[in-house]
Amino acid sequence: MGRGRAKAKQTKVARRLKYHSPNTDLDALERELSGGGSADDEYDRDPYADYVPDKGVDDEPREEDWLKKR
Repeated sequence: MGRGRAKAKQTKVARRLKYHSPNTDLDALERELSGGGSADDEYDRDPYADYVPDKGVDDEPREEDWLKKR
């Protein structure tokens, strides 16, 4: 119970988003989607990549890496 008001508000917001078309700067959108270098490249870099040993193409652990040493 009590979901009617929340659902009505969600419906109102969804309808407003569906039918209201804000002024969109299509040139800025095209620049953003076209790719190229940006200042956000530093966020694309994996911060833990320096700590992971380079195993080459085969990233599967070797059997001797996970077997218990006797």
